[in-house]
Amino acid sequence: MYNIDETKKLLEKRLSRKRFVHSLNVAEQCRILAELNSEDVEKCTYAGLLHDICKEVPWQDMKKMLIDATFPISREELCSKPLWHAIAGAWFIRTQLNVNDDDIINAVRFHTVARSGMTKVEEIVYMADLISVDRDYKDVKKIRRLAYSDLELAMFEAIKFSITDVISKNSFIPHYTMEAYNQYAYIYKNKVIK
Repeated sequence: MYNIDETKKLLEKRLSRKRFVHSLNVAEQCRILAELNSEDVEKCTYAGLLHDICKEVPWQDMKKMLIDATFPISREELCSKPLWHAIAGAWFIRTQLNVNDDDIINAVRFHTVARSGMTKVEEIVYMADLISVDRDYKDVKKIRRLAYSDLELAMFEAIKFSITDVISKNSFIPHYTMEAYNQYAYIYKNKVIK
């Protein structure tokens, strides 16, 4: 159903070597997390491969994709060019690759900002991108270990990390991210603080 080999060939043409390897690493983390969470391994791997498909598209082309997309886009996302590739990627896979699976489209769409109500596939892609083997930020080992044992608690830690990182850069936090933070904070409080 998901043509993994053809997708790899497409990505190898569209992406730099570094970004291509990152996409392979994310797909591998998706495979691991899917197995640990009894999710569709092939679907998660495919979504992980696709997550950065528009990462290296020129800004002007990405902007056109955002205009053409029918997804709601927050003001904060519009003001943050580094977030555009996720929206453009979701539009691209739906319109150019004929992907009609909402799990996959949303996994690509929200892999940078998260959102409340994420499906397990969306959580897996978000987390896999953050913990892939090419990541080396300060708390990556801690978040990676947590992701292998409790995906929801890992999501809480990952979103906290992302918000702190965005604040340190004086950038914008989309409402999607804040809503996700509140959802996972609630889960955290119910799991850990009883």
